[in-house]
Amino acid sequence: MGRKKRYWDPNSFYHIVCRGNRRDSLFCDRGDYLTFLYILKQVFDKAPYELASYCLMTNHYHLQLRSTEQPISKIMSLINKRYADYYNNKYHLTGHVFEKRYYDHKIHSPKGMIEVSCYIHLNPVKANMVKKPERYPWSSYVDFMNDTRPYEYLKPDHILDLLPGNFDEKRKQYKEMVIHKMEESLMQN
Repeated sequence: MGRKKRYWDPNSFYHIVCRGNRRDSLFCDRGDYLTFLYILKQVFDKAPYELASYCLMTNHYHLQLRSTEQPISKIMSLINKRYADYYNNKYHLTGHVFEKRYYDHKIHSPKGMIEVSCYIHLNPVKANMVKKPERYPWSSYVDFMNDTRPYEYLKPDHILDLLPGNFDEKRKQYKEMVIHKMEESLMQN
């Protein structure tokens, strides 16, 4: 039985999650994280896409991504193939780097866009890696808060423009939403 064909809507963002094989680490040191971000740039140059938010965890990563020109499956194939080649070469390994196929979920609403972004940015907090999302260096949260744009493919405006007010008011509202969700999560545990 073959795999179910993925549906691609070029007008929609998707929440994408990809895990290391056997839940092994995908990122073992700073160089691995930086290489993955560089690969995102290489793929963007070859097959443009828009990234609303991201978080690179130790054994998986999250992307909130839209591709209007190429199917998401092509973008993900390019990203994962390049990273797997790098990883296997660096660590003298062979075989699968990633577990199964990546998970993807189409985001259907502006509220969903904000919720997915908050979820992505809170991943390191929920994993007890940091106390506050701004302390985690491998997510786009700091770029949201500081209006830094180190990567051409990163477009936080897709989230911030869903909120009312001027730019500073939007950033403040987003931060308040993330803090609120973080507090809710802590109360549930």
